Amino acid sequence: MDICSIARPEIVAMKPYQSARNSASSDGILLNANEAPATFVDDPDWKRLSLNRYPSPQPAQLVSRMAELYGVSESQLLLTRGSDEGIDLLTRVFCRAGQDAIVECSPCFGMYRIAATIQGARVIDVPRQAENGFQIDFDALQRAIEEQQGVRLVFLTSPNNPTGDLIEPDQLERVLRACEDKALVVMDEAYIEFCPAASASELLEQWPQLVVLRTLSKAWAAAAVRCGIVIANPVVIELLKRVIAPYPLASTAVDAAMQATTEDAAGRQKRFLAAVRQGRQDLYEFLLKCYWVSDTWQSKANFILMRVTDADELVNWCGDRGIRVRNFNSQPQLAGCVRLTIGSTVEMTALKSALQAYGDQLNGERV
Repeated sequence: MDICSIARPEIVAMKPYQSARNSASSDGILLNANEAPATFVDDPDWKRLSLNRYPSPQPAQLVSRMAELYGVSESQLLLTRGSDEGIDLLTRVFCRAGQDAIVECSPCFGMYRIAATIQGARVIDVPRQAENGFQIDFDALQRAIEEQQGVRLVFLTSPNNPTGDLIEPDQLERVLRACEDKALVVMDEAYIEFCPAASASELLEQWPQLVVLRTLSKAWAAAAVRCGIVIANPVVIELLKRVIAPYPLASTAVDAAMQATTEDAAGRQKRFLAAVRQGRQDLYEFLLKCYWVSDTWQSKANFILMRVTDADELVNWCGDRGIRVRNFNSQPQLAGCVRLTIGSTVEMTALKSALQAYGDQLNGERV
């Protein structure tokens, strides 16, 4: 597949900006980037980061760490400011304003639509089947890819946010075949660590149109670091590098990302993932006993989606007790829906107490 044939021709033809760190070595006397010769910070932990110097655009030590972590080559990987930037870069590189389109399967992560709207690309929505556990209608998705003009990106999420369901490998391969020679399939795996499913990145060699998004924000407990990872064919990576900011990651963020993914951190992550899975099952069983919860969907991520009669009232009830839950009531197909993130044991005890009290209050009103 010729990746460049589906990218914006002006991006393919452009000469990317060469920053000081890209165009010359960072050794020796650095007089090429208009930086200060020294930092004003006295703290030794901060001074070692050379805050007066621009960081490497793609820090070698972090690229190497992420390539090892995800089992891919360094040429298949791009570090970004969260997965949000990866989504934005893909849309900017592959979608011409007023001509091209993305495909999404709502309800799903809202940034796909936001990035497309900002770029002036059309959004083709293939709604999930609410009556079938919010599963994707793959027949309708394939028709949209084959029949709609200008499809360049197909966004899939596994596990999906906010429904928590998985895309099976045979379903993914069906979409990949439909997109051959016309579009990229972007598999967003922000929550993949919370379930036993294998990453789609194992299919990269077979399918050059596949792009996988990963993040340190969820399972690596490093949301504040804002480190996302785009994994794709090296041609895709090189195209994205043409439009990414010259210095996307701050030195402090790079240092934090390295610390967040050490061997010791991996051990803590293993215990955290086990706790989330247990907490998720416990909350699911609790919600099944709540007569006032009309629907609860089993999730493979670190959250559970449920439906109640009055989502706004429930969200306010929890908020009054210092518990913030996510209201999806205004989104298509999600009337009455609230998403609950799996927190610590103490946090989940507080949540269950609030939900129990809410149910007791409703029961009192019915009597």
